[in-house]
Amino acid sequence: MAPNTEDKKGAKPAKGGSKSKGKATAASKAALRGSHGLKSRKVRLTSSFHRPKTLRLPRNPRYPRKSIPSEPRLDQHSVIIHPLNTESAMKQVESYNTLTMIVNIRANKYQIKAALKKLYDIDCVKVNTMIRPDGTKKAFARLTADVDALDIAATKLGIV
Repeated sequence: MAPNTEDKKGAKPAKGGSKSKGKATAASKAALRGSHGLKSRKVRLTSSFHRPKTLRLPRNPRYPRKSIPSEPRLDQHSVIIHPLNTESAMKQVESYNTLTMIVNIRANKYQIKAALKKLYDIDCVKVNTMIRPDGTKKAFARLTADVDALDIAATKLGIV
């Protein structure tokens, strides 16, 4: 029910009453419409639409999907198969301070370097690899200047 604009004594409304009534109706209409009534459309400047980046939470599983985590397939013992002691390999040891090994075909240079460090406690400057015609992988490990490859070959590898 709309409020009565007349006083109890029957007097006319005060000056400017129609203005306040117009403001009140505008305010009530705005309240019904809500705060989103005057929203304007965003001007699109490109024809393609890129989906906005939203919150991506990390996975938080209730239980592990594997009971035991799997062991790495290539540990240091399976990376290096055996050292090579041919004449050309011995020449590499003497001339270039380089050890020659037959390694796993799937091992990369970083894994070969880490395996040499862990098994024989030697640092490599660099590792070169090649696939031999018989299908095996040969690795040439150039040792640092402070380590003698001939000494390592004799003591730790037992090939001299």
